[in-house]
Amino acid sequence: MVRGKLPAGQGQSSAVGGAGGGWVRDAGEESAPLSRIQRMNRERILDAALDAFSERGFSGATLDRIAEIAGLSKPNLLYYFASKEAIHAALLTELLETWLAPLAQLDPEGHPRAELLAYVSRKLRMSRDMPRESRLFASEIFQGAPRLGDTLAGPLKRMVDDKAAVIARWQAEGRLTPDLDPHHLVMSVWALTQHYADFEVQARAVLGPERDPWAEAEGFLAAFYGRVLAR
Repeated sequence: MVRGKLPAGQGQSSAVGGAGGGWVRDAGEESAPLSRIQRMNRERILDAALDAFSERGFSGATLDRIAEIAGLSKPNLLYYFASKEAIHAALLTELLETWLAPLAQLDPEGHPRAELLAYVSRKLRMSRDMPRESRLFASEIFQGAPRLGDTLAGPLKRMVDDKAAVIARWQAEGRLTPDLDPHHLVMSVWALTQHYADFEVQARAVLGPERDPWAEAEGFLAAFYGRVLAR
């Protein structure tokens, strides 16, 4: 499987540094740029790791299993990544860049309600199109973010603080209801969109086989936030 791609129009945020996307071995040593085949192999490894980590978590996934899914030998895998930790770190770093993109696009000069409804829509589409990535991120958070804590408290917090300040300004200008805490508003969007990926089995069980959680979620969230944000 190919890892989820960013929905059309969603550029990656520059708030988080990359994970060495074009270099051999993520172990800190200097290396030559990868050839086309080497880049393809690296992507195969990361895609296989995404399957393994999203299904079994960090502890349950093994290098042997990742190599098996990727169709590569374990020594070949270790040529590109020095350890399971390095693979996991590369995935998480790429994921943070992607995960911040919908919020990064919130335009301070746009119409507040339209901007926030568009953010909800982008976040839901991302959860729908990238469920493995969503579950990988959730798994890391459930474990206390041992490999992601500094990033959450750094780039992620700075991004949310910046956009919360935009929302607060809109409220001060009388363009948005003042009753909503900006930080909690952003986190509510995370909860109500990523739920459909992280707990998709539960959503489908509750709604039944004749209903599509994703199609219904789009209409529900548009109506819900449309009312919540009404002035």
